[in-house]
Amino acid sequence: MSEVGRRLPRLDSRDKVTGQAQYIADLYRPNMLHGAILGSLHAHARILSYDLAAALALPGVVCVLTGEDVKGGRFGPFIKDEHVLALGKVRYVGEPVCLVAAEDEATARLATGLIEVEYEELPAVLSPEEAMAPGAPVVHEENVGYIRVHKTECGGNLAWETSFAEGDVDAAWAECDVIVEGEFETQAQAHVAIEPCGALAEIDANGRVTLWSSNQSVFRVQANVCEGLGLPMGKLRCVTPRVGGGFGNKMEMHVQAMTAALTIASGRAVKMILSREEDFEIVRHRHPYKIRARTGAKRDGTLVARDVEVVVDCGAYGDDSPGVMGFSLLMARGPYRIPHSRAHGRLYYTNKIRFGAFRGFGNPQVCFATETQLDEIAEKIGMDPLELRRKNAIRQGDRWAGGGAVNSDGFVKCLDAVGAAWREPRSAPTPGKRRARGIACSSHISGLLATGAIVRMLEDGSLILNTGAVDIGQGSDTVLTQICADSLKVGVGQVSLASPDTDGSPFNWGTTASRVTYMTGRAIVGAAGEVERKIKAQAAEMLECAVADLELRDGGRVGISGVPQAEVSFAAVAGRSHWAAGGPIIGTDSLVYDKPAVDPKHAVTSGVPFPQIGVFSFSAIVCDVEIDEATGKTTVLEAWSACDVGKAINPLSVEGQIEGGFVQGLGFALFEEVVWDGARIANPSLMDYKIATTLDVPQRIHALIVEEPEPDGPFGAKGIGEIPICAVAPAIANGIAAATGTRLRRLPMTPERVLDVMIETP
Repeated sequence: MSEVGRRLPRLDSRDKVTGQAQYIADLYRPNMLHGAILGSLHAHARILSYDLAAALALPGVVCVLTGEDVKGGRFGPFIKDEHVLALGKVRYVGEPVCLVAAEDEATARLATGLIEVEYEELPAVLSPEEAMAPGAPVVHEENVGYIRVHKTECGGNLAWETSFAEGDVDAAWAECDVIVEGEFETQAQAHVAIEPCGALAEIDANGRVTLWSSNQSVFRVQANVCEGLGLPMGKLRCVTPRVGGGFGNKMEMHVQAMTAALTIASGRAVKMILSREEDFEIVRHRHPYKIRARTGAKRDGTLVARDVEVVVDCGAYGDDSPGVMGFSLLMARGPYRIPHSRAHGRLYYTNKIRFGAFRGFGNPQVCFATETQLDEIAEKIGMDPLELRRKNAIRQGDRWAGGGAVNSDGFVKCLDAVGAAWREPRSAPTPGKRRARGIACSSHISGLLATGAIVRMLEDGSLILNTGAVDIGQGSDTVLTQICADSLKVGVGQVSLASPDTDGSPFNWGTTASRVTYMTGRAIVGAAGEVERKIKAQAAEMLECAVADLELRDGGRVGISGVPQAEVSFAAVAGRSHWAAGGPIIGTDSLVYDKPAVDPKHAVTSGVPFPQIGVFSFSAIVCDVEIDEATGKTTVLEAWSACDVGKAINPLSVEGQIEGGFVQGLGFALFEEVVWDGARIANPSLMDYKIATTLDVPQRIHALIVEEPEPDGPFGAKGIGEIPICAVAPAIANGIAAATGTRLRRLPMTPERVLDVMIETP
């Protein structure tokens, strides 16, 4: 019996379908207050004074807080540049300025409208181009003095600078028979998780706060809140109920510290949930990119050189921006052998909402440019685009950009998986339509930072698994349970999973970077291995044999190898360990990804935000696109997405991730865009911001699972969360180019933009 590889429905499915799952909105505490936020009306202004009298006089209002009432320090994952509430000045429209706690939500929101804040408005910078201009207003006067986790160039509005270089790019252009270059632009994309951000906090008689929130890491919440409020970490317990989706926007802090601050000030429980409009205006979005790329090759298709330059809008605060930009540069070479490559990026503060982590973490933006250029090269040399990619594909044993080792490689298998669809004869388009196929490829990682696991045997022989990993809807609770169950040869029904809780869970950095299956799965295998050793030690005494003679058997038993009748149950072992000898059986393991991303002998780098990152996964996508000649509307009729996951622990979940990633990438490619009217977001609602519906999704998305085991992965597994989205936009763009004869270099590829290029094409 093997649990790994089974197509199991998610363990939380029934809980959610029946409506019994509890999210932040479902939680209540006795005597609970409700919180509300007053956001800034200005993009850039000094705060001169507050008048809180009218708000405090409103019946039902319990407390009002300003930035001067919050006594913590600056926080941020890469740059310590942000306060819980605006202090001294505001830096984007919607930035939280004051907080209200009241007996009900309506009163709290009404009270925010009674607060008078006097501002001195300052000139705003609303783009990186404005931010870098001589004499530009400075968003952060203290920029150079901020604590940064890694050394980087900064100053003025420059928040971070990163570069990679291998080989001799400048000299390599002379070796190229064909060179393509161009400028590309990608837009801000909203996360639009089905559940807006929210939190609930409660304080006990000893001043210890318990904080429930919709998040991607209870440990990141704990660290950020304590840093922002000046609390000792032992004074804050963080817990996660069910999470209604998180694609990066819930990794770093949103309203948790504000909710906790109101609880501390009022002495009562406080719940605060953002409206959809506030979620758009306060939290974070995908970064807009400006990309200049140049790629050169020989006439036979051998790639020789690539040079990528990016300018990234940071928004008002650093958040995860340095990591996003740095990772996108690490991926800029793509999954190819290119001996001479260079990538350089600059990140600029602007007076916009902060941008942050979003599925793909900068990879989809750069992939759009670089995969477009591969098709351009193929067209110039008369080579099949798939074969160009196959010829240059990175292989096991090669080095990644920067020097990281590639230990498993399913890239060529991904190309093989979509090859049949790519070569299949195209049916003729209907009159008034143009039709073609496009292909694009990408890579991603799943090895990053620290994690742990605890496996505990109960008195009846069943097991409790505790990891601290948050399931944000992607199905990790099910996958991690399968890994634990298979490691000890029991069914998933014999393993229960503990909810993430900073008081009792082992540390896990977060549900992000496609890392949970690979990183936490490794810790589970290690912890289960310790449990197995202890089980066998007990059973050896019970069966009067050597430990080496024992084997685990299906269904929670341990016996002597080759002697079927000589066995004892886990329940018997647990009873002995609990009541007679040895003590309760508990297995633990923890680890941190410690393989360097950069080999100084291999590459010249600066400002790299991730010194240790790796374990590479791959994908290839083919899209069959149809374009309406009258309107320019692009429809993806069918899609094939092949993803290398090492080993599919749960193929059903993997297929869901591939399909979901494709649909989110479809929106990024064709119509999703956060639009600004000056300094204010013009479409902060689902009335005006459009995401993919059933009418936009292809009739068939072929989720093709490729398995090329990672040597140290749990059962060979790697991550799947992000790789399906990265190459969607360039695959569609390459299809549009094949159909129209010209290329779009700006996302989203709206009907108007597609129609414009069609009109320009003879």
